[in-house]
Amino acid sequence: MTDTAHAIDTATDDQQAAGRRIFTSYLFRARNGSDVVFSQEPPPAPPAPVRRPARVARMLALAHRLQRAIRRGEYEDRADLARQFGITRARVTQLLNLTLLAPDIQAAVLKLEAVDGVQPTSERALRGVVAAVEWGEQRERWTSAETVGV
Repeated sequence: MTDTAHAIDTATDDQQAAGRRIFTSYLFRARNGSDVVFSQEPPPAPPAPVRRPARVARMLALAHRLQRAIRRGEYEDRADLARQFGITRARVTQLLNLTLLAPDIQAAVLKLEAVDGVQPTSERALRGVVAAVEWGEQRERWTSAETVGV
């Protein structure tokens, strides 16, 4: 039995006696170009959010990989690494400084995800945390940066 037939059957005796019938249905508003149209079909479900590792997480992983390559002797030093990759020595230093974060902060950074392209934090904000030499101060800066929503 369809929804409209069910609606007719459930109408009260008074309404049927008066010659009235009540139909119930659902209408969904949708856009058709610049027009608004109504349809009995529900709109499609929104797509699932796209989750990817955050940019800072990828930069931290790259920093660890580069640090290991230098230790293994694949590159002589940071300057050689910069020449090979075609970036400045300052940029190499910025990347490798991320490995100086406290281990628990590094673990938290590696778990960060960008949802639908929105980054949870920036590398610049993370550099402010790295600027603190002691891990305790880094943790304080990281906690305050997290609560601010950097």
